[in-house]
Amino acid sequence: MNHDNANEPNKLQTLLNTPPKRWSAAASLVAVLGLSYWLSKPELAPHPVIAQPIVQGQQLRFPAGHPQLALLGTTPAVAAQSVTIDLPARLVWNEERTQRIYPAFAGRVVQLNADVGQSVKAGQVLATFASPDFGAAQADTAKAQADARLTERALARQQTLFNAGIVSRKDLEQAEADAARAQAEVARAQARTSLYGSGNLVNQQLGLSATVSGVVVERNLSAGLEVRPDQGGPGNPALLVVSDPRSLWVHIDARESDVASLKPGTQIALVFPNFVGESFNATVAATGDFIDPNSRTIKVRAVVENPQRLLKAEMLGTARIVRQLAAGVLVPASAVQLRGTEHWCYVQTEPGVFEPRRVRLGYEGLQEVLVVEGLKANEHIVKDNSLLLAREFRNAEEQAKTHAPANSSTDHK
Repeated sequence: MNHDNANEPNKLQTLLNTPPKRWSAAASLVAVLGLSYWLSKPELAPHPVIAQPIVQGQQLRFPAGHPQLALLGTTPAVAAQSVTIDLPARLVWNEERTQRIYPAFAGRVVQLNADVGQSVKAGQVLATFASPDFGAAQADTAKAQADARLTERALARQQTLFNAGIVSRKDLEQAEADAARAQAEVARAQARTSLYGSGNLVNQQLGLSATVSGVVVERNLSAGLEVRPDQGGPGNPALLVVSDPRSLWVHIDARESDVASLKPGTQIALVFPNFVGESFNATVAATGDFIDPNSRTIKVRAVVENPQRLLKAEMLGTARIVRQLAAGVLVPASAVQLRGTEHWCYVQTEPGVFEPRRVRLGYEGLQEVLVVEGLKANEHIVKDNSLLLAREFRNAEEQAKTHAPANSSTDHK
């Protein structure tokens, strides 16, 4: 078949040279051979012409049965009574029930009494250090106590001599002042040592105790480790962290427009990827008074009760709040296009007829957006392939400008 098709042009040339009296038969043969040639070449066969959409005023009109209409899915705009807002959230320890233990004196760890996951009570010693610096503080307390006893006896003698008229009042007052200074030094030394252990014995044993009841959630020391006071503070991990995991804080990054819905006492729902179909109730406790210059968000803190300890610190989730609305319609996020600083969507005014509409948004979510200006409830908007529709608008406008008189113009933007 392909070999015969290669000779078809030569046959046609021969027929063209046929005398006029034989043109009838030749014409019939030409028609047959030409049809055979075109059928054997599908790529050369003419395709049916499809009418293109046209611009009429501010609208784009598709002819009936145009194949692209099947790609332009539409949905009605829904009057919004409320909108669900999703915000990023992170769980952290409840600092009101957390103790971070840092070294107050230099020393070496000689005994560990607690490990991660262990429950402890307030006042329980978690680790013991051998600390010469703490021993010096204990010695200062002992010396202050000895000096105080000495000055008390001296004061008693001066009082007896003064009553007998042997010493002057000046000497008595000096003894009273010495005794008062000695007592003040005892109070100072005891206050220092009592924060970290007993000051009555000079044994250099420094105990790290829990001040809250909870669970050891972090441990950054081991037996024999040398520690120094300058290892504490911001940027350095605590030696031990004790917290009550039955209550956690929730850090939420909120936008400026969402802060009004996150006042203290507001109930919110927390959802996490690990707990599909399940949510946890939390209560907003505090809202920040400044905007983070990097993320342009406001920090909001909530509290979630965790009696079964299912939730863990540093979990990432979503804080879901419901904002009540006074007006506006909800549409799919895919229906709105951003052009520069303006938002646009396409409204189907009648079957096959589409109109661009500039809108103003009140909230932008991942799945849906709130339109507060430019759309009415129940208007049908294009939710699928809106970029394809925008391209058809441009093509139709270019065709209209090409065929329009020189003094005409198109108003569509």
